Amino acid sequence: MSVDPGITFQAEHASACFTEVQPLLEQHWQEIAHYKDIELKPDWDLYLKAEQAGMVRAYSIRVEGKMVGYAVFFVRPNAHYKDSLQAVQDILFLLPEYRKAFLGMEFMDWCDDQLREDGVQVVHHHVKDSHDFGLLLKRIGYERVETVWSRRLDK
Repeated sequence: MSVDPGITFQAEHASACFTEVQPLLEQHWQEIAHYKDIELKPDWDLYLKAEQAGMVRAYSIRVEGKMVGYAVFFVRPNAHYKDSLQAVQDILFLLPEYRKAFLGMEFMDWCDDQLREDGVQVVHHHVKDSHDFGLLLKRIGYERVETVWSRRLDK
């Protein structure tokens, strides 16, 4: 899909993007990590195994071929509703200079279309309080259904 000349949304093989995504991950982590003393150290083997099992969907936003954003979802039947294929957003990022003109919203809507085509019934997004994009989610049809609380046990 092309939103604007030179801008594309596309499905990716997560395993093929590890090197390309690393600088974006670093910037993403710097921007949103709540526990900055916990080192960013992705478990690439876990992503690879999950992808081989058909449980990962990775999507990118590219400008003239260069990745400027991504979304990764874990997709599997829900443990409580085994007949319901559900997606949980693992990570979602768009470089700040592209967070305008509804590009992020269009990308998220496009991701939902891809997941719908794969038979996903429900999509869940994690939204950090410090980087709340809940209004954007609401605008494209999401509803707030749950709040996640975290507690450090090693401090």
